[in-house]
Amino acid sequence: MQILQNISLKAYNTFGMDVHADYYTAITQPEQLAAITADASLPAKRFVLGGGSNVLLTQSLHGLVLHNKIKGIEKIKEDDEHIWVSVGAGEVWHDFVMYAIANHWAGIENLALIPGTVGAAPIQNIGAYGVEVKDAIDCVTGWHWDMKQLLPFYNDECAFGYRDSIFKHQLKDKVFITSVTFRLNKKPKYNTSYGAIEQELQKMGVTEPTIAAIADAVIAIRSSKLPNPREIGNAGSFFKNPTIPATQYETLKETFPTIPSYPAGEETVKVPAGWLIEQCGWKGFRAGDVGVHEKQALVLVNYGNATGGAVWDLSDNIVKTVHDKFHITLEREVQVW
Repeated sequence: MQILQNISLKAYNTFGMDVHADYYTAITQPEQLAAITADASLPAKRFVLGGGSNVLLTQSLHGLVLHNKIKGIEKIKEDDEHIWVSVGAGEVWHDFVMYAIANHWAGIENLALIPGTVGAAPIQNIGAYGVEVKDAIDCVTGWHWDMKQLLPFYNDECAFGYRDSIFKHQLKDKVFITSVTFRLNKKPKYNTSYGAIEQELQKMGVTEPTIAAIADAVIAIRSSKLPNPREIGNAGSFFKNPTIPATQYETLKETFPTIPSYPAGEETVKVPAGWLIEQCGWKGFRAGDVGVHEKQALVLVNYGNATGGAVWDLSDNIVKTVHDKFHITLEREVQVW
């Protein structure tokens, strides 16, 4: 295991922020974590990077950056309906989705093209087009720094919520995820009613859906409205869609009749954050190298040499104007370091 010092992280975050880490190492085997735990010469402060696609780096990191590169996909067991697959946390998420589709394993096809790694998926409980990853997760395995051992965290222990999990709260900075075990379906249960999937399938000439066709439709939709981080620095959706009381929504409708919503419980609704941001005039905004994407107001972008601080300030202004106009407080989806 090689420990590097004063390393630029520009290539390791999709915003392309050129900040430095005091110490950096790539983790390719879970056994390395035990060695790091036992090495008193290493900084106690640790930062875990996966694909760097859900993080905004606003300053250099004074500590040890652990880059999760644990690979491997292994089928563990199966029955008549399901297949259990253990996947290394450092695997690229979209690559695993494509692997599952190639093997006719269903359940995550709606989550195609979401950036990041497998290990980040349960932390964020990634979701798209009516599907959340929690519904496919059987178990998350991780190294517990304090207990100094690998531990399993089964689905009902993970406290999954909307873009949320126990790994963002009680276990934040306490567990390094090494693998995720998924329970996938042999018999697909198609979910095409959310967003524009049905329309995209029609455009593709698909009359009988398959998991591959659904994934292709999702890829086409995402590609049409989300910028490629290889071309423009970004971290995908910067804000969560806020959930508000149904009574508040009905009051807002009196002033804003076209405000959209989705059911989120008996007495709550979810309002698209992108719509709120667009109504405040931010879509397509640019100041220097920082801005809001012209096709998707949820996405903040770095056009070249923006700083993390500038992106943060822009997000802060967006939060304030949305609150002033709608009395709704947006919550950031990205991790801010």
